Amino acid sequence: MTSLTNKVVAITGAGSGIGRALALQAAAEGASLALSDIDEAGVAETARLCGAAAQVRTDRIDVSDRDAVEAWAASVVEEFGRVNIIVNNAGVSLSSNIRDMSYEDFEWLMGINFWGVVHGTKAFLPHVIGSGDGHVVNISSLFGLLSVPSQSAYNAAKFGVRGFTEALRMEMLIDKLPVGVTCVHPGGIKTNIARNGRGDDFHDAQEVADYFDEELAKTSPENAAAAIWTAVRRNRPRVLVGADAKILDKLIRLVGSGYQRAAARVSQRRVTDTRSPKYLGTRSTPEKVDA
Repeated sequence: MTSLTNKVVAITGAGSGIGRALALQAAAEGASLALSDIDEAGVAETARLCGAAAQVRTDRIDVSDRDAVEAWAASVVEEFGRVNIIVNNAGVSLSSNIRDMSYEDFEWLMGINFWGVVHGTKAFLPHVIGSGDGHVVNISSLFGLLSVPSQSAYNAAKFGVRGFTEALRMEMLIDKLPVGVTCVHPGGIKTNIARNGRGDDFHDAQEVADYFDEELAKTSPENAAAAIWTAVRRNRPRVLVGADAKILDKLIRLVGSGYQRAAARVSQRRVTDTRSPKYLGTRSTPEKVDA
């Protein structure tokens, strides 16, 4: 796929951030869009920003609801006649220790960040194959390449997305089907994912979001979207978005599991720093981690 012109593109999580930026850039290139988000007002605003000339439909969809996603896919195909690209972008965040995390919160995150990707892929894949020129884009994360304390649920989901997507790409190649598959690993992007996330008694969600926005989110959604669409055009299996993702990917290749002790030491220092929201921290009385 060398162009988005006249393609039909479905995007989840299109109400803000990377999803919105992907939609605006695809519309500018002449694609027709099926946009969904749990935030009905947000996705409506994305459609407005796409401009009057763009062919856009919007739906309020909870991607953790398999029946809703399957009905959405069928409705999109009925309206547009085909779907060339599905971008499974919807996601949430959760900062909590494994010991303190509730099953409810864990299942909430996995339902959106992992099962939402599975639902979107399986619902749209037959139509993407049938288009004759298709692509599946699944958004993983830098945290699908390395793990950090307090992000176990997020890590589990994003590592899962990575494995799922890489397997899908191999299956498409084995069967010689006309579908490219790309797994995206963004680093810190200026989006609402942390601000709309959940925390626990030790990880205040608002404090974590402020820290993420000020210290970690260095890449704009627009730059992230441009990198993703370039990867689609070039049928790249994987794209690292942001300098942080690229640097840390190389680092963990060099040091292997040694990064885990380094992350643990950073976590210990962070829990004693009153200026920090303990984004990578655990409890206020940290256990000793050997050097």
